Amino acid sequence: MCKTLKVSRSSYYSWINRKASKRSQDDEKLKVFIRMAHKKGRGTYGVEKLQYELRGEHGIEVSLHRIKRLRKEMGLRCKQVKKFKATTNSKHNHPVAPNLLNQNFSVSGPCQVWVSDITYCATDEGWLYLAGIKDLWNKEIVGYAMSSRMTQDLVGRALFRAVTLKRPPVGIIHHSDRGAQYCSKNYRAILEQFGFEVSMSRKGNCYDNAPMESFFGTLKNELVHHQKYSTRQEAEADIQEYIEIFYNRVRRHASLGNLSPAAYARLELTKRYAK
Repeated sequence: MCKTLKVSRSSYYSWINRKASKRSQDDEKLKVFIRMAHKKGRGTYGVEKLQYELRGEHGIEVSLHRIKRLRKEMGLRCKQVKKFKATTNSKHNHPVAPNLLNQNFSVSGPCQVWVSDITYCATDEGWLYLAGIKDLWNKEIVGYAMSSRMTQDLVGRALFRAVTLKRPPVGIIHHSDRGAQYCSKNYRAILEQFGFEVSMSRKGNCYDNAPMESFFGTLKNELVHHQKYSTRQEAEADIQEYIEIFYNRVRRHASLGNLSPAAYARLELTKRYAK
């Protein structure tokens, strides 16, 4: 090859080494940005979300293969998914509402469909229960409440928080499972007062409320399963920070074009006002 190119062997190998050295230097620079993106995503981002973060925040175009290789070299891993169980009790005598969604979770705008559910977090003091409400449009957690007991008051406080924040229109759909808290006379009266259309999952079908269960799975996978809480207060503060600061404002969602709920809402509303 050297004869064909009419260059000396020493010049050829010097060129090869310079090229390798330049790529190594670029790799080291990339590692800094990959580590920053990994930290910003709290260890939850796979290579595709890391690629979007590098492109969107730093203007860096890099292949998935290269990100995967460099991440492996740095010993960075994405948090693994763990299964969880639902907590609400559907064994009661309260009337239930029909399933208005039938697993159709597509909406065209904000405050058209809210989904709600309850989960729990273990602490040394006992269980901490979390009731959450999610807007299907941008995946935002619009309301939540926490308590040591799984009561009507818990889901009521989550609903009041969401209504106060978003002021939804009459006719918005509120979907939940058939838990006693959601079927109770008092909670149904509150929903009627605010003009909600009530929808409930079919008995024993967790897929009917998949978006909310997906959030709880994400919360537990990315936060709760990696912590040991001494008190309920400690867990509550951690979960509140995760929802308010990270999940709603920072965490990228593949279904939103790898934007956060807040960024997606800003983008879509800007488009609408520009028309």
